[in-house]
Amino acid sequence: MRNHMHASRFLTDHRIRWQSWLAAVMLAGLALAGCQTAPREGRLSPAQLAVLQQEGFTLTGEGWELGLTDKVLFGFNEDLIEGDRAANVLRIGRALSGVGIERLRVDGHTDDAGSAEYNQSLSVRRAEAVARLLADAGFTRDNIEVRGLGKSRPVADNRTAAGRAENRRVAIIVSVD
Repeated sequence: MRNHMHASRFLTDHRIRWQSWLAAVMLAGLALAGCQTAPREGRLSPAQLAVLQQEGFTLTGEGWELGLTDKVLFGFNEDLIEGDRAANVLRIGRALSGVGIERLRVDGHTDDAGSAEYNQSLSVRRAEAVARLLADAGFTRDNIEVRGLGKSRPVADNRTAAGRAENRRVAIIVSVD
């Protein structure tokens, strides 16, 4: 009987240790799994933030914005992107889609030369040109919002040639909402 009690106590102690160990492993597994889940809606992961910062995006009131003034400038009355400028947009698009960023907004802009209607149309064509390249880089076209803002949001003085050149641009925005 004494051996039976000793064996019973041994099994009970062993079972408690086993349950404690199993609970600890499960908690650790849940904690690790939490680190690997996709970010909640509207949140960017540390990897996504790192790529945005590496590519030159800055946080604005609109979201993470890359003003393509230094990356993609358009000539006067131009809406085509070719050569190095196209390769740059493709590289940025692949970097963003590579870290799971799925939705973008592309805002086209113009300088103030010409009518408001013409500049509106031109800004849409510029944004569409960038959106096509982003789709080629792996984004679903339905996940790219395109806006033409015409001459409504200059970033530089339109009274100078250099300022007008800076205003002929496209911005790529990653929303944080």
